[in-house]
Amino acid sequence: MFVKELYAGQRILITGGGTGLGLAMAEALAKLGAEVHICGRREAVLREAVEQLQAVGTAKAVAHSLDIRHPEAVEEMMGRIWAEHGPLSALINNAAGNFISRTQDLSVNGFHAISDIVFRGTFYVTQSAGKRWIASGQSASVLSIVVTWVQTGAPFVVSSAMSKAGVDAMTKSLAIEWGPYGIRFNAIAPGVIPTEGASQRLHPGGYDHDLSKQNPMRRLGHGADIGRLAAFLLAPDNTWINGQTITLDGGDSLANGAYYTHLQDWTDSDWQRARDRIRKRDAIDRAQSPAC
Repeated sequence: MFVKELYAGQRILITGGGTGLGLAMAEALAKLGAEVHICGRREAVLREAVEQLQAVGTAKAVAHSLDIRHPEAVEEMMGRIWAEHGPLSALINNAAGNFISRTQDLSVNGFHAISDIVFRGTFYVTQSAGKRWIASGQSASVLSIVVTWVQTGAPFVVSSAMSKAGVDAMTKSLAIEWGPYGIRFNAIAPGVIPTEGASQRLHPGGYDHDLSKQNPMRRLGHGADIGRLAAFLLAPDNTWINGQTITLDGGDSLANGAYYTHLQDWTDSDWQRARDRIRKRDAIDRAQSPAC
């Protein structure tokens, strides 16, 4: 589908690039010759991801330990990339967090755990890269990963829905504002592409019904699906797609509307079991993360 070495000479940063969808996109770009930079909070995970990327790509892969909730840390990382490696060609805003919760049970800290990464962190990274591109007169591309419920809404994930809607609005707004500088903005709204971290927080008891059966294409998504679309949207010669959010879900949101509506039938006991499983997963992730 793509010309070999399509991304030769391109330097791309992927937030949350050590696992899941971020790693899938990093692999697709590395295979096409991109120099891939990934950032995240778990150093061990990043090191493993870099080894994996170097095994499939022709250019180097670089890891940056970073919590994007801290704007000073974002600025320091961007300055280091520009100084030690050179300007970025593109940015993928992928870092996120999410978990299911009844909104009346959601704590302030729980709300901030999502919004500080998805809403604020995405802005910090985007602005930090963007002001450098503008100052140097460099064209570039930004791709953000949102969700299908920026269009439909979704119960029990209100903090994510609100935050991702903000990223969707940023995509459209900066496509207009920064388009004259040669900086494009687009977004992908993926459907269900199972990953370990997301699945254990959004489906902590496992999938209680076969989601593939309700999808018009009779399957769930794969990492390769989002990797291919990201590679297309960021392609160096693809300069006239701007300000678009592309749904990648096999037609699921058209056929079935908002996600998580089936959780309206859960009892208090169901929600307590879900909270317990999510907290267990959070403890595992905290043990793998450096102090920030």
